[in-house]
Amino acid sequence: MTRPALSLLSAVLCAAVSAPALANDFPTVERVVYVQDCMRENPGPSFEMMNKCSCALDRIASEVKYEDFVSMSTVVKALSIGGERGNELRDNEGLKPLAKRYRELQAQARKSCFINPPQ
Repeated sequence: MTRPALSLLSAVLCAAVSAPALANDFPTVERVVYVQDCMRENPGPSFEMMNKCSCALDRIASEVKYEDFVSMSTVVKALSIGGERGNELRDNEGLKPLAKRYRELQAQARKSCFINPPQ
């Protein structure tokens, strides 16, 4: 190959490798919080669960933008508010599709990363 062809090939390969890393990149703090929550919900060997939970968030990040993830996870957390304050949220039909989508994404990520459902 000629030198320009090698340079072009190198540039294309670098772009291809870095593109998934840039797609829907979540802030580091959000990744850490998600992995810690996942590990707390799924007890097991620390190193194994850290890798599985990181895998799960990577799967979710490959499917949705960070802003959508924040919206969905916030709705799911808000729906767990008990009492009268939570009724208004639980009765809001507009929030249910977001919660459903989030739970589906989590289930798919858990399955693909071999995380057993919590007991």
